[in-house]
Order: sequence, then structure tokens, then C-alpha cells
Amino acid sequence: MAEELINIERKAAIFCIELNRPQRVNALSRDLLLALCAAVDEAQRDTSVRAIVIHGAGKGFSSGFDLKDQMALAPVGAAIWREILDLDFKATMQFWDCKKPTIAAVHGPCLAGAFELALACDYTIASSDAFFGEPELKFGAGIVTMLLPWITGPKQAKRIILSGLDHIPAQEALAMGLVSEVVQTGEHLNRALQIASHLSAMDPVLVQETKKAINQSYEIQGMQAALQRALDIDHGIESHGSPDKQQFMSIARQKGLAAAIAWRDARFS
Repeated sequence: MAEELINIERKAAIFCIELNRPQRVNALSRDLLLALCAAVDEAQRDTSVRAIVIHGAGKGFSSGFDLKDQMALAPVGAAIWREILDLDFKATMQFWDCKKPTIAAVHGPCLAGAFELALACDYTIASSDAFFGEPELKFGAGIVTMLLPWITGPKQAKRIILSGLDHIPAQEALAMGLVSEVVQTGEHLNRALQIASHLSAMDPVLVQETKKAINQSYEIQGMQAALQRALDIDHGIESHGSPDKQQFMSIARQKGLAAAIAWRDARFS
């Protein structure tokens, strides 16, 4: 089953990963995340791979971590939440930590955990129809991978996260430094593959060592420690359960996820 949740395609030295749950806007379920981690591990081990491209099937990149997964599992307690959040964090940060360059090709929605994953990639190419956001606080959840303040500034990060903004257009995201380029609708994957091909023509050791040098400038500032501390804070949020999250999930279980999202949005109309 997990193998069907992503598609892997080799294009010369480029390792392409397609999120493949189009019926759920590629929501990041546990099984999908495990398959994604395995795929990146495979690409890391393969010396013929020089770049990794990730994109989404269907009408969008991804709606984020799978809330229906949570509805079904109904996780309670510190231990189970630690397991869930550690996997979420690992699946995101593997794209930052990967020795090889990583490129996200984004169209349509790229929200919450998927937004964090796109931020973790070295390049993010956005189709003009792409939109981004972090809606978690609006339904009582926290932020798993607190990369946003490191990619943009604290004012924009607080505006997006604390307000739960969930429809930041591609051009606005570009102006804030959240994406690398914006291309015409439907050209995101072609452009990502062009960049990957360009990178693949360079000495792979040179590219990898230079990526490491760039990342180390953030490590010296304490980024990894800050992200781990933010993950611990989110663990406390999720394992205790906010009243808003409890109400959201209760409505979702009784009436469906669409009703819960309508309840959430009505609070902020």
C-alpha cells in the first residue's frame, strides 16, 4: 500500500518523487511519510543521483499532514504524539539535511506540514496558481517544523503563523523569500527539472560541500537546536490537546472533515 502513495521516476541523474494521493490533495498520512523517508534514503545512497525533485499529483502539491489519519487513530498521550511528530519532523527535515540538492515543484495548495516541507527544500519552484499557508492555530494545532522564521523574518512569520493565514499567493510568497521562482501555471515541474539538470552537470562533491557550507551558516546561529525546541513545544501542545483542537476533531468525527473546517472558518469570518 505504501508504495502506491508515492511514485518514483528516474530522469538521468534526477530522482523524482511524486506525492500520489490526488483524491486527498496528497495529504501526508503516516504511510505516505514512511514511504517518503524510504525514497529519500534510497536517493541518498544512490551515487548516480545528483538531485531530488518532489512534486504532487492532481490539483495540488499537498494539503499538509493528514487530519483524517488523526480522526481514525485518535492519538492520546505523550508517547504516541512523540512518535507522530518525530516522523513528521524527520520527513520534512530530510530535505534540508540531504547532502544532495532538493527541489520542490509546487502547484495549487501547499499548506501546513507540506508548506514546511517545501521550505526545507533548497529550491521551491511555484506555479502561478500555487498558494501557501499555516492554518494550524485556527483549529488548535501547533507547528511541527518551525522553519518559517528562518526563511523569512519574524514579523512575517508571526503574521502568517499566529493569524493562521492559509492562502498566500505565489507572488506574495516570492516577495517574502518563501519560494525561489514563480513560473506560468503548469510549468513548475518542467522548471524544477531544468534546475535539477543544471545542478547534475556540476561536480557532485562540489555541490554537496557547498550546500553543507550554506546550511552550516544556519547551524552556527542555532537553527537545529531552535527547531528541536519548537518541536518539543508542539509536542506539549498536541499531547495535552487544546480545547479548539478537541472541538474541531469532535465535529470532524461526528459530521465529517468538511463540517469541521466550516466550523473553523466561521469563527474567523
